Amino acid sequence: MKITKIAASIITMGLAGAPVAHATNGMNLEGYGPVAAAMGGASMAYDNGIAAVMNNPATLGLMKDGSSRFDAAIGGLFPDVSSSMTGMPTADSSATAFYMPAMGYVRKTGKLTYGAGVFSQGGMGTEYAANSFMASGGVAGGTGDLVRSEVGVGRVIAPLAYQVDDKITVGGSVDYVWAGMDLKMALSQAQFGDLIAPLGGAQIYGAASGTMVDTMVGAFTVPQAACGGVACLSALNWARIDFSDSSAFTGQAKGTGFAFKLGGTFKVSSQLTLGATFHSKTSLGDLETSNASMTMNVTGPATMGTPTTVPVSGKVAVKNFQWPQTIGMGAAYQANDQLLVVADFKRIGWKDVMKDFSMTFTADATQANATASAFGLGGQVMDMKMYQNWDDQNVIELGGAYKLSNVLTVRGGVNLANNPVPDKYMNPLFPAIAKNHITGGVGYVLSSASNIDVSFAYVPKSSATNGGGVTVDFGGFSSQFVYSYQY
Repeated sequence: MKITKIAASIITMGLAGAPVAHATNGMNLEGYGPVAAAMGGASMAYDNGIAAVMNNPATLGLMKDGSSRFDAAIGGLFPDVSSSMTGMPTADSSATAFYMPAMGYVRKTGKLTYGAGVFSQGGMGTEYAANSFMASGGVAGGTGDLVRSEVGVGRVIAPLAYQVDDKITVGGSVDYVWAGMDLKMALSQAQFGDLIAPLGGAQIYGAASGTMVDTMVGAFTVPQAACGGVACLSALNWARIDFSDSSAFTGQAKGTGFAFKLGGTFKVSSQLTLGATFHSKTSLGDLETSNASMTMNVTGPATMGTPTTVPVSGKVAVKNFQWPQTIGMGAAYQANDQLLVVADFKRIGWKDVMKDFSMTFTADATQANATASAFGLGGQVMDMKMYQNWDDQNVIELGGAYKLSNVLTVRGGVNLANNPVPDKYMNPLFPAIAKNHITGGVGYVLSSASNIDVSFAYVPKSSATNGGGVTVDFGGFSSQFVYSYQY
């Protein structure tokens, strides 16, 4: 089969979309490909298949000259997430399963290895019921709809590796990156009020500004003849932001861009190989959708004292959402024909890309809701920023593989990391707080040309309580499977 045909099919699959992942090194998967994932995610310095395009592209150059390889994979993440607050029933997230296909093709000819691949990068996702405290907006009866989040990022990757000599290989890739996001978020009066300084908000957790905010401030503070000479509104009971397509494969707000990776390996001896890689920060455009709404529930003279829901239709642009830079290095030690020991270190630069979650809501010029039109909200803009202040993440990945026979290999490892999310700003819709993982897996040779590999990772429960008093418990497990054909 010609590489152009295989690459075309891979790229087509990638552009069709990739499911949202609930990842566990921040928003990254703890490991890419079941060979590496079974050994704690370590992947810098040995041949771990086509997953190298997500790990260290230079390891593709460790293939045999003249060989080709095709991988088809599926991964599953099964998070167990719950949120609780004093005096409230615990809210369990119903987003408990995410599935991620991946595939790729590479060929080594002489000193060059080239190909194409498509992989899910990672993301986050939760969903809480409409009758949970997460959806209540802080008022009895709630906001009438569930709350949920999904963030997914995938890549179509074109790698190239070059074997400089019998000790050194170098490699790199150009990555086409796409991202999708859904958000159905309820804000209580206190949460939304905190964002608006002219209404007394302390702006501890974020800030909101723009013409829509100015109009709201006027409605709460300026006496108007139409409202009997007093301010038209006296209370904002809750607010919601909604944009979601409820699909497992796409997000309502979408954006695309590019990134690149560089890497190298050095064979110190017949047993010891070192490796290192650099993954660039992405250059994604804004994540945009024209199918969004900003809904407020208000009370005052303008509503004759009755709580009234005011939906405002419009479009959303999530600003400067990027995937972080990663630096990784590691070693692989082939102790004998049976035993391989691996160890990696990664530094993931969340601090640079997760300082704020920023979006702009622009109301449609014509509003179907009469109250929204009466307040003159058509065409107005709200810029909203929610502070995140993530830390950079250090990840230690340790593992090993033991060949029990000519057909069966067993693997195991650990993935140890700090939680990058500060407790104060942790949002239960985005609880990327997992830390440690225990991993394992097997590889089985089916024939001289094909084999399968499977990995499992257990995520012990991590807990965090944010500044609003909401505690999130996060745990679960994940699994990956790949079928490989080499010829």
